[in-house]
Amino acid sequence: MDFENSYQMLINGKLVSTPTNFEVLNPATEEVIARAPCATRDLLRDAVTAARNAFPIWRDTPIAERQRVVRQIGTAIETNADALKRLLTLEQGKARAGADWEIDGSAAWCAAISEQSLTPEIIENEKNHFVETRRVPLGVIGAITPWNFPVLLAIWKIAPALLTGNTMILKPSPFTPLTSLKLGELVQSIVPPGVLNVLSGGDELGSWISSHPDIDKISFTGSTSTGKKIVQAASNTLKRVTLELGGNDPAIVMPDVDPTAIAKELFWAAFQNSAQFCVAAKRIYIHEDIYDAVRDELVTYAKTIKIGNGSHQGTELGPIQNRMQYEKLKDLIADIKSNGSKIALGGDVPVGQGYFVPITIVDDPSEDSRIVKEEAFGPILPLLKFNDINDVIARANDTHYGLAASVWSNDLALARKVAERIEAGTVWINEVHVFGPHIAFGGHKQSGIGVENAREGLAEYTNSQTIMQRQLI
Repeated sequence: MDFENSYQMLINGKLVSTPTNFEVLNPATEEVIARAPCATRDLLRDAVTAARNAFPIWRDTPIAERQRVVRQIGTAIETNADALKRLLTLEQGKARAGADWEIDGSAAWCAAISEQSLTPEIIENEKNHFVETRRVPLGVIGAITPWNFPVLLAIWKIAPALLTGNTMILKPSPFTPLTSLKLGELVQSIVPPGVLNVLSGGDELGSWISSHPDIDKISFTGSTSTGKKIVQAASNTLKRVTLELGGNDPAIVMPDVDPTAIAKELFWAAFQNSAQFCVAAKRIYIHEDIYDAVRDELVTYAKTIKIGNGSHQGTELGPIQNRMQYEKLKDLIADIKSNGSKIALGGDVPVGQGYFVPITIVDDPSEDSRIVKEEAFGPILPLLKFNDINDVIARANDTHYGLAASVWSNDLALARKVAERIEAGTVWINEVHVFGPHIAFGGHKQSGIGVENAREGLAEYTNSQTIMQRQLI
């Protein structure tokens, strides 16, 4: 299979080209690596019609067969893993270790989801009366995925949606459409026509999908601002929505930890995928007794990290994925400097090709500064001092986000008490970025609506239906 030259959309089981297309860049070099097809309204109409027509047959397909198809999608990813990893690095920028984590994780996710199901619940089973609640699929799902983890976050939607009997229109980010288009090509012979359709295009395609009257649900991962627009567009037809949105995740480091031992873990909690990660630790609160030591150890470790083209041997962190985000980060660094905040490391964006932003650590900035209040979504990290548990919990919760958080302490009982008071959907204690097909994931406040993964995630792609029966006498 040609993984680097030809890109087509999957509509009704056929690979489709378009007269218009758009450029896809390598963020490490700013060079055009491909041109992706740009879907029109007519092509979206064709895809929705195909998905709508395929839905009744797929809904009535035995669960064992739907599980088999999801499992085969994972096998196809695993078989073509090396090519997908190379392509992912080209279009997204991440280093090989990050590509391994994403592609291998996607294959494993399909295998695990393929073992899941939603069994009916027997509410009442009396001599003359029977009540059962079961889950039924919604219909056609519109899935809109982001540019930071384009394959894995697509699988987070594809696997549970297809397993529960839905059909799907998948739209990847225009910044990273290539791996998703190739995924469509890989599953062409696996998934029945119309069950999974993959369309690429710009922001207007996302708007068309969100407002389309024949799409029953939107599953979106991306920014909170875009999530609000999707809710507004979906409201006209009362579409179901699952939204996994932004975060400004706090990490709280208690005074009983060893600064040397914890520095590496804190670094990767904040900077994995060049901090282009919705659940990256974006504010680290460190007890004043160990603040200086933790800061210095973080800086020391950060200096050992190799930043560069993800395709090059030894690269650990790649570039920012796109110019829009790159310019936002440059503006944020300028603001940090203009307000007089101390910078412990980095802060000088290099001139040259590629969207590279250095690892930048900000030393105890004001709590009301932009770098503390905003989601940077890039390798700029504020460290903040605290000396009172109640105060740091209040500061950690002082945000309209509530995606994830972490607490670091050798006193597990104390850490648990702190974790329970954090307003976030996931709170890790002495670990971070642990996910699983059987672990529910979702945000509080403006970090999202609904849940992905686990039984709750499967249920997001269904309606409940209660059937009651009695025997006529």
